[in-house]
Amino acid sequence: MEKSKILVIGATGNLGYHLAEASLRFSHPTFALVRHSAFSDPIKAQKLHSLSEAGATLIKGSLQDEAIVAEAVKLVDVVICAVSAKDTLLQKLLIPVIKQTPSIKPEFSISIFVLVKHHFLTLFEFLNRFIPSEFGSDPTKVRISELDDGYNFYAPKVEIRRLVEAEGIPFTFISCNFFMRILLSSLAQPGLDAPPRDKVTIFGDGNTKGLLHQSRPLFFYLLPNCLFMNGFSAGVFMNESDVAAFTINAVDDPRTLNKVLYLRPPGNVCSFNELVEMWEIKIAKKLEKLHVSEGELLQKIKETSFPANFEMLFIYSAFIKGDHTYFDIEPSSGFRLCWECWESVQSTYFSFESFHFFNVMFILYLSKHNLSMYNC
Repeated sequence: MEKSKILVIGATGNLGYHLAEASLRFSHPTFALVRHSAFSDPIKAQKLHSLSEAGATLIKGSLQDEAIVAEAVKLVDVVICAVSAKDTLLQKLLIPVIKQTPSIKPEFSISIFVLVKHHFLTLFEFLNRFIPSEFGSDPTKVRISELDDGYNFYAPKVEIRRLVEAEGIPFTFISCNFFMRILLSSLAQPGLDAPPRDKVTIFGDGNTKGLLHQSRPLFFYLLPNCLFMNGFSAGVFMNESDVAAFTINAVDDPRTLNKVLYLRPPGNVCSFNELVEMWEIKIAKKLEKLHVSEGELLQKIKETSFPANFEMLFIYSAFIKGDHTYFDIEPSSGFRLCWECWESVQSTYFSFESFHFFNVMFILYLSKHNLSMYNC
């Protein structure tokens, strides 16, 4: 089957760059809408050079340039937006362009049917779609909006989701929960940039299960199947390159059309206490445990303004409220990632020899402090 042509908006960002890279790696004709200022930024310019060398077509412009955006959308089958959270509502400028452009049409005009022996058969699936910049916890499921101190982190994402649905634009929403770089590299310790080596703060009782992901770990095969069922609290941490690979493989998969794709890899189910225990094993040292109750954490969140409290907000959401996994995934509106979904991603990212997630934390710690395994 011919690969969909993909436009990535925000291709110089942390996730956007991985999305563009993955699109190229999986042989999709790839386009990137890039602001003029990005070419004068040394880091972004290097990313753009790399993408261009790999075969991406760079289009200069921003979401405010309606004519340029319209021309870019006409070139592709799929639009993936990866703008930052603060720019979420800028997608309001993009949605009307998508709806009015022939390339990506509302679902009622994409499906073509033929009558054969009094039965309607679908000749073409709805493969054209829009993937808005959501890429986090499902904004319709989180239960911390009252703690956002006037800056509702999730409300703009809900607004964009509802607008896309109302306009009848084919979509896939990506729910990948946390990115690994945000909390995992510090062992979920607010204010730290590396795992602690003396004292560690445990939020709540530490027993709420969390789900952390880099690659399929060896202990995946030892965990009871009951842990992989919906209904228990869990935090989900994803590597951006994995999120990008799954997203790109979803664009041509009819199972993910007009649904939320939930990235909940089942292999790394851990509680806060288990995370700490594994880190202690890694550094061969017991840490002093400082416990912060749910009430104390809530008080700290309320006393600290956003965005200074965002790490505590996310910890409360995942490890206290269980916002990532407390709900069942309805097949009519959601699709849950399984290991067998896309073999091309599985062979690239998952192996029996893959490291346990604390090896990843250890590597992050070493890299941040310019150390090697031999002098740590």
